[in-house]
Amino acid sequence: MALHPLAGTMPRPEHLVNIPALIASYYTSEPSPDVPGQAVSFGTSGHRGSSLNDSFTEAHILAVTQAVCDIRKSEGVTGPLFLGKDPHALSEPAWRTALEVLAANGVTVMVQTGHGYTPTPAISHAILCWNRTSAAQADGIVITPSHNPPQDGGFKYNPPHGGPADTSLTARIQERANAILKNGGSEVRRISLARALRSGLVQEHDYVSAYVEDLEHVIDFSVLKGAGLRLGVDPLGGASLAYWEPIAERYGLSIENTNNQYDPTFRFMPFDHDGKIRMDCSSPLAMGGLLKLKERFDLAFACDPDSDRHGIVTPEGLMNPNHYLSVVTEYLIHDSREGFRRAWRPDAVLGKTVVTSSMLDRVAASLGRTVMEVPVGFKWFVPGLRDGSCCFGCEESAGASFLRVDGQPWSTDKDGLILCLLAAEMTARTGKNPSELYHGLENRLGSPVYRRIDSPMTPEMKEAFKGLSAETVTMKELAGSPVKAVLTKAPGNGAPFGGLKVVTEDGWFAVRPSGTEPIYKLYMEDFLGGDHFSRMQEEAQAFLEGLARG
Repeated sequence: MALHPLAGTMPRPEHLVNIPALIASYYTSEPSPDVPGQAVSFGTSGHRGSSLNDSFTEAHILAVTQAVCDIRKSEGVTGPLFLGKDPHALSEPAWRTALEVLAANGVTVMVQTGHGYTPTPAISHAILCWNRTSAAQADGIVITPSHNPPQDGGFKYNPPHGGPADTSLTARIQERANAILKNGGSEVRRISLARALRSGLVQEHDYVSAYVEDLEHVIDFSVLKGAGLRLGVDPLGGASLAYWEPIAERYGLSIENTNNQYDPTFRFMPFDHDGKIRMDCSSPLAMGGLLKLKERFDLAFACDPDSDRHGIVTPEGLMNPNHYLSVVTEYLIHDSREGFRRAWRPDAVLGKTVVTSSMLDRVAASLGRTVMEVPVGFKWFVPGLRDGSCCFGCEESAGASFLRVDGQPWSTDKDGLILCLLAAEMTARTGKNPSELYHGLENRLGSPVYRRIDSPMTPEMKEAFKGLSAETVTMKELAGSPVKAVLTKAPGNGAPFGGLKVVTEDGWFAVRPSGTEPIYKLYMEDFLGGDHFSRMQEEAQAFLEGLARG
C-alpha cells in the first residue's frame, strides 16, 4: 500500500487528539450493542475501540469488568487480581472504572505503588509468581490498546495461567458483557472510587522492584557487566519508562533513556505508514526518533506502550523482527546446551506462528531442534511455556517470551523488555550485534525476502474464504517450485488459523482475513531472491483474485 503523505513526519498541533473531548466522550457516550461496532468485541487481544466512535466507553468497561468478576467467580478464582494500565489517555478512566467494579465485587486488586503504569509482561510475571506459592489463584487485567493510536483504549484479561485468555474464555466474557450492556448495566455492581480505595481491597504492589529484581533469573547479566556496551532505549511514551533506570542501576548497565516523556497525545511520535500516530516499535517510520540517534550506541531498543513488543536498533538500523527472532532462536539453542540456560529441557521446542519466517525452521533444523508452528496469537504458546516443553515462543509482529534460567515460565505473555535485554546479552557474549549475527545466518542458510501486504477484502472474497479448505486448492506449483503443503491448520497443534498457507521448498505465502477490518493480510517469504519473490507474489495474488471470481 502506498505511503501516506504524512508518513515519517512529526505531527502538528492540529493533528493531535483532543484529550478533553476524548475523556468526556468516555463518560457521556451511550453505546448500543445492537449497532455494528458498538458492542463488546473481546478478541484474543481483548476489547479495543475509542470513545469517539462509541466503541470504548465507561459503559463498555463497566460491563466487561463485571463479566470478568462473574466468570472468575464461576471458575473458582479467589486470589488477587493484578491490575495494570498504560499511558494511553483512555487507560486512566478505564482503570478507575474497573477498580470501582472490582472492589464492589469483593475482589482484592493489586495496583502499582503510586498508581503508575504497568507493562503487560509485569502483570503476567506477577500472576505466575503468586500462583507458584498460593492455593488461591490470581489473575489479571491490563488496560491498554497496545501500540494503537492515541485515541484508542483497550482492555485485556489474563486468567491464572498468566497469558492471554483463550478463545472459549474470551467468547464467554464477550457474551456476558454484551448481555449486561443490553440490560442497561443494571447487573453491574459498583462503588465510588473513593470507597474502593478505602475498602482495603485495593492494595499497592511494587511491580517495578518485583520485576527488576527477578530479571537475573532470565537474563545473564554477568556477561553484560564488564562489556561496557553503550545502550540506548526509547520507551515510546509507554509503561516501560519506569523500568529502565532501575534496571541500569541494579545491574550496572549504561542505558541512556532518549525519551522520558509521558504524553497521551504521543506528539513525539512520527506518523506511521498510513498517516496515523502509532507506537509500533517494529515500524521504521514510527521508530524514526531512535534511528536518528543510532550512531551514539552499540545497541538501542524500544518497547510499545504496554511493553509486550520489542524493537532492536543496531548501527545498521532497525532490525526486521523476523531477522532478530531467527538470531534469538540460534542463540538460545546454543546457550541451552552448555551456557546460562543449560537447565532447559533438551527436547524443548521453539514456538512460532504460521506467518513467522521459515528462517527459524532452518536454524532449528541445522541444530537438531524442533519448531512448533501454531496459529497467530500468543495464547497458543501458553501451555508449552508453563510446563517448559516450549522454551521460546515468538510472533512475526515482534512479540516473544522465553523461559527462566531454571526452565520455569518467566511470563506467558509477550515480554518486550527481556527481548531487548537479550539483544544486549548476546552482543556482549558473542562480540557481534544481532544484525551481524543475522548476516552469519544468511551466509549459511540463505537470505529470504519477506513481506506482508494488506489489501481490501471484497464481499466476494469474504464469501470465498468461508468455504476455503486445503482440499479446494489445486495449485501444484508456485513460481516454478512444486507445492509440498497446503495448510489451513497449524502443523504444530492442528488448530485452524483462519486462513490458508501454501508452502514450497523455496518459500511460502499465507493469507488470512483481518478480524477487525475489511481487509485481508497476505504474507510471503522466498529464499530465491527478489525476482523469484516478485513472481511468487504475482501468482499468489492471481490465485486470490481467482477465489473472488469463483
